Amino acid sequence: METLLYAVCLGVGLIFTIISAIAGHFFGGGDAHADVGTGGHAEAGFDHTGMPGISFFSPTVLASFVTAFGAFGLIFTRIPATRSVWASAPLSAIAGGVVAWLVFVLFNSMFKATQSSSEARMSTLVGLSASIITPIPANGVGEIAYVQGGTRYTAPAREERGRPIGSGQAVRICRIVGNQFYVQAAN
Repeated sequence: METLLYAVCLGVGLIFTIISAIAGHFFGGGDAHADVGTGGHAEAGFDHTGMPGISFFSPTVLASFVTAFGAFGLIFTRIPATRSVWASAPLSAIAGGVVAWLVFVLFNSMFKATQSSSEARMSTLVGLSASIITPIPANGVGEIAYVQGGTRYTAPAREERGRPIGSGQAVRICRIVGNQFYVQAAN
């Protein structure tokens, strides 16, 4: 009887994984529209990084647990010392928990590695050097370019006191309000 339970867990976990992979490939996968953290946008003074990741109770981690529970249960029922359900079930649950934890750690480390430098956090930009790529007219808006973490970014900018600044001039970022950068000529 317990062999049937383990086989069902293994089958359901594998079928869920296959359906998720196919559906994710054809229908966009993790392209849910939920406003979590910073929503992928850098915000001045906002302390959360908005990094993507998965919860320990995500469908992927839970499916990993169910699949591993079933697979290890089938293995443990073939070993004479762990054939009893009183031995195979707890051992399978522990093994399934370890596999689920490994999946959780693996996915979160992959997400962190691929997203860690994709967008600068604006709160860390004050004081950074930049250069004017579109001239800033008196009391107007131009555009700056700056480099952070080896990546070049551009942003709309105003001169702090409303003065004009020509293209190619070096500036220092003074403050950021929303997505508007305020700069002064570098000395």
